[in-house]
Amino acid sequence: MHLLALGLNHTTAPLAIRERVAFGPEDTAETIGRVLSRLSGEESGCITEALILSTCNRTEIYCAAEDADLAIGALEAFLAEEKNLSLSELTPHTYALTDLEVVEHAFCVASGLDSMVLGETQIVGQMKKAEKTARKANSLGLMLNALFQKTFTVAKEVRTATEIGAHTVSMSAAAVRLANRLFGELHDLNVLFVGAGEMIELCAAHFNGQAPHSMTIANRSLDRGEALAARYDAKSMKLADLPQHIAEFDIIVSCTASALPIIGLGMIERAIRERHHKPIFIVDLAVPRDVEEEVSRLDDVYVYTVDDLGKVVQSGKAERMAAVEESRRIIAQRVKDFSDWLQWRDSVPTIEKMIERASELSISCIQRARHSIKSGDDIDEALNRMAHDITRKLIHDNLALLKDTEHLSTTERQHLETCFRRFYLERKR
Repeated sequence: MHLLALGLNHTTAPLAIRERVAFGPEDTAETIGRVLSRLSGEESGCITEALILSTCNRTEIYCAAEDADLAIGALEAFLAEEKNLSLSELTPHTYALTDLEVVEHAFCVASGLDSMVLGETQIVGQMKKAEKTARKANSLGLMLNALFQKTFTVAKEVRTATEIGAHTVSMSAAAVRLANRLFGELHDLNVLFVGAGEMIELCAAHFNGQAPHSMTIANRSLDRGEALAARYDAKSMKLADLPQHIAEFDIIVSCTASALPIIGLGMIERAIRERHHKPIFIVDLAVPRDVEEEVSRLDDVYVYTVDDLGKVVQSGKAERMAAVEESRRIIAQRVKDFSDWLQWRDSVPTIEKMIERASELSISCIQRARHSIKSGDDIDEALNRMAHDITRKLIHDNLALLKDTEHLSTTERQHLETCFRRFYLERKR
């Protein structure tokens, strides 16, 4: 069984591709089901386990399969079909990883080494949600379960043992920084947050620290929006009321799970007219985007996407390079540990056969001893003979293997003899 991962991220694919390939929370479990139902055959590499990680910066499908090459090809075709893309549109932006490459990649992602914001911690929570979704979909088996449990352990170790998170500029902090560049202080400005998820919560906390004139939460679920608004003495409103009120806001931060834009060109054009061309600052952190691309071409509107903010958060990266090297050393050791586990796992069938063989030999000797005792033989003599018989039978296979070495090369013969010497002589000492 092989581990494999097919994905694309902020370093391999532009936002226009990432948003087309992204999976919403409501789509992930059903998509996992389709992967396992459609790609479990031999022609698809016999995929038996699957997990999908989809964030604003990456979409990755992790799998366990019998044939990695066939499975990767099948996954590429599946993803292209699911997202209505041609292979020529998709494959230039994807990467395919197998076995220990997958392990190292997962460890690096969870540790924040592969993030747009180096050292950010949000990705661990996103990976845990992806693991929980896959578990509920019954798509985790021995391989992926072991991989992700170890991944979370390694991420915790890296963040505890290094300063990878030091000097980090988050997306939410970058949004505030850009707003300050445009407006200066925010005391007289009205801020609107569209959505009520984790990213919006982080942004609300950062903007609240700037003491704006007002903050409002617009969300499909009014209860959730009101709950978030209450934490910051903010207002709340239904997302459906956005077109009537959007002109009231100077700063708009949007991050929803909508598959289609919810802030359109016409809506913003009307808002600009109502505001008499007073500037609007919009931060679109959603993938797929919440704001129609054409909005950025309007005068008096400043739109920043997640990729635009990625350029801002690069500050402080140099200071974290030493922590990166230390993190990679930890990850390299943990990859080796996982490799040792994989090798041990590959030996399990052989070990089980050895135990079965030894058990059969022992049982036959025990039965012979019992028959001997029932026939009146001395108990001690029968037990000694049983121990002698078990010993000879257990080492018989090894002796036969040592004698039958004509088909082996000199190097293979020497290696075999070294293994037996290490087991029988060095272990005895």
